[in-house]
Amino acid sequence: MKNLTFESFYSIKRIRKELYTALAATCFLAILLGGVYPLIVWGLAQGLFPEKANGSLVLRNGQVAGSSLIGQAFSGAAYIHPRPSAAGEGYDGVQSGGSNRGPTSRKLAETVQERVKRYREENGLAADAPVPADAVTASGSGLDPHISRENAFLQAHRVAVARGLTEDAVRRKIESATENRELGFLGEPRVNVLLLNLALDGKL
Repeated sequence: MKNLTFESFYSIKRIRKELYTALAATCFLAILLGGVYPLIVWGLAQGLFPEKANGSLVLRNGQVAGSSLIGQAFSGAAYIHPRPSAAGEGYDGVQSGGSNRGPTSRKLAETVQERVKRYREENGLAADAPVPADAVTASGSGLDPHISRENAFLQAHRVAVARGLTEDAVRRKIESATENRELGFLGEPRVNVLLLNLALDGKL
């Protein structure tokens, strides 16, 4: 058996030292980035903006009615309907995403035509009345909680009839629920469907 030379012994010592350094760095970074940093961020978030940090939950009679950041299905005539969703069976956070159908997809074209026809029938619109794109197409996430003001206003008559209200009263609720452009110039004014429907129910 060959005796260990000074060079080979020194090489083993060096490898051990480098392994120790690597393991120590890994443990340190794991504790820092996997424990200390998340705790600091969590603490700051809870202290500075707890509502947003906890999911922007909306409470009704002490119970969680939903999140103002995630859309949910409303189908009754008395409610403003949300944007269509392709996330799972609809508004499924676990399966967030779109249909991945492109503009040349025959299936997408048929689906949109079907939705346009249903939207016009539901809201008592003429057969050739323009329909907002967000009323018949899903968002990329399938979880968009907002619709356009135009979409909401076109549903106002149906909601007013179902609730025994005047259309002006419903339109005022829509105006009150309208959120302005981000920073004053990004995007378009929009309406949060959950908050509007809770307001119509007299819960907000």
